Amino acid sequence: QVQLTESGGGLVQAGGSLRLSCEASGDNLADYDISWFRQAPGKEREAISCISSRDGTRNYIDSVQGRFTISRDSAKNTVYLQMDSLKPEDTAVYLCAVDDYCAGYAPRVRFWGQGTQVTVSS
Repeated sequence: QVQLTESGGGLVQAGGSLRLSCEASGDNLADYDISWFRQAPGKEREAISCISSRDGTRNYIDSVQGRFTISRDSAKNTVYLQMDSLKPEDTAVYLCAVDDYCAGYAPRVRFWGQGTQVTVSS
């Protein structure tokens, strides 16, 4: 059973950058479709990006397209989320997840990390 651990969150000013890491243990992360989700206070958890295990295809929701980049380092068994041009509305807890077929549907996610807080000040 794969276990996921996120890191890299923090407090940053608007326009700044952060890189989140999702490190796996217990299994080979490259065998799984991995999504990043986020959840802001009082809002539903939303999928924002996914990287496919089959062909490396990446997808993003419109609000982060062009600002966020998802990538995978198989040697480190880690998936990253590079976040640039951050906005206050990006403030949320960010979680990585094993998300079969990049479905982006939280109730179907098999494994979650514990999350990392990202706060963007204006």
